[in-house]
Amino acid sequence: MTADTDDDRPRHRQTPGGGVAPEARPIEPAAPEEFGLVQAFWGDGKGKTTAAMGMGFRAAGHGYRVHMLQFMKGGADSVDDVRGEYNAIAAMPGFSYENTGHYGWHNMADGSREEDHESEANAGFDRTRDLVAGAGEADLDSPFPLDSDPADGVHMLILDEILYAADRDLVAPEAVCDLIETKPDGLELVLTGSHTEPTYLTDHADLISEISKRKHPIDAGQRARSGTEY
Repeated sequence: MTADTDDDRPRHRQTPGGGVAPEARPIEPAAPEEFGLVQAFWGDGKGKTTAAMGMGFRAAGHGYRVHMLQFMKGGADSVDDVRGEYNAIAAMPGFSYENTGHYGWHNMADGSREEDHESEANAGFDRTRDLVAGAGEADLDSPFPLDSDPADGVHMLILDEILYAADRDLVAPEAVCDLIETKPDGLELVLTGSHTEPTYLTDHADLISEISKRKHPIDAGQRARSGTEY
């Protein structure tokens, strides 16, 4: 009995790919046809950063240029100094990251200085403006080299924990809205963070998802785990 070929497999017109299971293909530089929306993930549940990075990996898998800039994630006693996502991003063509956070969490009495959090958040937002400006000067309808400098333009920019920084008034919510309104049309912008609803985004974001908590192991004393939280 011989193995089925692609032509021998049953095909169903109403399913993607005609019913044939998709296979991985080499990643080549490409440009998206329909990018340009603003997405925001907030809430007291686990999964905001995870959702944003998952979308980033999906976009990078298509050959689109993706960059993640992290606010407010400079490390804490509950996590190791190496996060799994950094290793995974480094191994993914077309996906890059940078971290502008300061040790600890703002207003959490963890030994970190509030003025350091503020200065780091401001530096992160200055860098964000540079990245958005770079995208504005680039041709977002064209592919970028997978190892290109993100300041030369990206198709998707993930601003992880920027909403947390805005919730703490380390970054002005009005500045976040201005950033959205001045971004180039083809740049997909993804914002995460904050347990408090970012109502200021209602008229500026295309998608706002609340990640709400129904049960969380941290409430039972479970610390962050390698491979799931970092």
